[in-house]
Amino acid sequence: MNLKALIAAGLLLASCSTDVCKYADPLVGTADNGHTFPGACVPFGMVQPSPDSGNCRWEYCSGFNIADSTLIGFSQTHLNGTGCLDLGDVLILPFSTDEPEHDNPYVKESLFSTPGYCSVDFVNGISVEMTATEHVAHYNLKYADPSSRKLYVDFQNGNVNSPGNLLFHVLEASIEYPDASTICGRLVTKNWTQREWYFVMKFSEPYLDKAQLELTGKEKADKVILQFSPGAKNLSVKVAMSTVSVEGALASMQAEDRGWDFGGIRKQAHAKWHELLSRVDVKGSEEQKKNVYTSLYHLYIQPNNIADTDGRYRDAAHQVRTSGNGKFYSTFSLWDTYRAANPLYTILNPEMVGDFVQSMLEQFDAQGYLPIWALWGTETHCMIGNHAVPTVVDACLKGFDGFDKEQAWQAVKTSLTTNHERSSRFDVMDRYGYYPFDLVEKESVSCTMEMCYDDYCASLLADALGHTEDAEFFRSRSRNWENLFDPETQLVRGKDSNGNWRTPFDRFELSHASTHGGDYTEGNAWQYTWHVQQSPERLIELLGGPDSFETKLDSLFFLDTVSENNTGFNGDVTGLIGQYAHGNEPSHHVAYLYQFAGKPWKTESLVREVFDRFYRPLPDGLCGNDDCGQMSAWYLFSAMGFYPFDPANGTYVLGAPQIEQMTLHLNGG
Repeated sequence: MNLKALIAAGLLLASCSTDVCKYADPLVGTADNGHTFPGACVPFGMVQPSPDSGNCRWEYCSGFNIADSTLIGFSQTHLNGTGCLDLGDVLILPFSTDEPEHDNPYVKESLFSTPGYCSVDFVNGISVEMTATEHVAHYNLKYADPSSRKLYVDFQNGNVNSPGNLLFHVLEASIEYPDASTICGRLVTKNWTQREWYFVMKFSEPYLDKAQLELTGKEKADKVILQFSPGAKNLSVKVAMSTVSVEGALASMQAEDRGWDFGGIRKQAHAKWHELLSRVDVKGSEEQKKNVYTSLYHLYIQPNNIADTDGRYRDAAHQVRTSGNGKFYSTFSLWDTYRAANPLYTILNPEMVGDFVQSMLEQFDAQGYLPIWALWGTETHCMIGNHAVPTVVDACLKGFDGFDKEQAWQAVKTSLTTNHERSSRFDVMDRYGYYPFDLVEKESVSCTMEMCYDDYCASLLADALGHTEDAEFFRSRSRNWENLFDPETQLVRGKDSNGNWRTPFDRFELSHASTHGGDYTEGNAWQYTWHVQQSPERLIELLGGPDSFETKLDSLFFLDTVSENNTGFNGDVTGLIGQYAHGNEPSHHVAYLYQFAGKPWKTESLVREVFDRFYRPLPDGLCGNDDCGQMSAWYLFSAMGFYPFDPANGTYVLGAPQIEQMTLHLNGG
């Protein structure tokens, strides 16, 4: 069904005055592997000051786990719900003892978080408040003992994969202390990706003394203890970030600064969140309201504008350039978000879609292909496929402006025909019609399935722009997934370059490229067989018709077999109903497949089960990583009763509304 028809059928447009921020809880997802953070930020902002309880290992992708009873400090940048670690820049810790401690007990009940603001009390009586503007983190520190006010500042800190990485993830560092109220500098860090960044830190009063701690091993960035004069209890700190220069960070601080008016900055952040969250009205239970507004909150943390206030940013080639529209967005977790988050932006935030696409096209200019997983303007090469393609195609076909459509087409075509890192070996695909597992040693089946969807999207845009020959090429290649459909097992299965099936074949074995490889990406054959968003009707044919298709799909949700061959890391495969894994994105459209078999009530039943089991407004309420808002976007679409099964073609599959009423206030009516 077309989106306009859906709106005409039941989505009301009106104005809203209720302060809906009270329903959004940033603590949701801070337990287990939700990997969210409790700190402060503004929508799509560059900085996210937040408490950190750890900075090493997978459970600290966001720097925080609410199961911990201690904090290591507060850093200025954080990722929302990812499965990889980075950021955690510039750690600060107020203290009053002789030396700072690594683990500092805090009062669990004191941790308070709402959009744009966070506060926490330590057991020692020190309290910390956080808020933010787009580029500047703001702190209000209150010391229990005003006679001893110290601040530990660690520029070596970062969210990294192991304790050993902390010693060498800083490649270059130059820290300066121009006066007793200012620290500034440049760092080059490398963990998930390599970043060059700059900062300016200001204090509301000058420090009296500075002690530099000795660095160990390969550490290159300063760790300092600052002593402030006794007397006053409060100390304010602000930290501005830039990818361009210290001057850029300072200019952003001056442009967004309200002096030392912490309360004013907090109100400003709250107002920005209220404006976005209030685009949706909810009539339902308190729990439903909390789920909806928390999901919207997580959706709007990213993508992040990393351009300075003058529009300059550092690109994927590590060169400084100026954005054509004054902003440059990054943190594109596209393997996740192309499925529902990006389509939801086109509905709720149409004024931003053109800027998102223009940022992707500028990254294409810098690196030669559209972003795969973009972080702070760089390419992480994380995950498979190139799912900027469906995102760009969706924006083009829906008629968004702010970018050149022909330039977008050339970026799509080049990205799907020119070899680059990870899975994009198009010479192999074009020769064999699939990725053979002896030539593409990891994730060969998943790479084939997902690349075929990208090809299908390219064919849609080529058709729309009149590139007939290109359209036929990509349309033909989009069918290559059929070459890996095994009629005997009725599953997609690995095949070598001689056309031999993977033998032996464990259809339940989970694969993960970063540990032991395998033919699938964070999944198994049962989960990836359904990855045919472009052609569910063809899968129905291959499975013998609607009845056989229904039976096979039923089995997915009932088979709870666990392979004895599962080894290594499989923490992403969570939220299980049989083999269906709601905690990981390749499953997100699968419940809606029953619609194509003429059994919509099965979709409705499964969506209800997912709602009841896997979305609760609690720290452990998410069944997997939020993945930059994708888990949240699935909830929001499904709550409204429809879902972008094929995210690029502008049509939606109906489910059943899960909430009494949701009203969308759309720009332009």
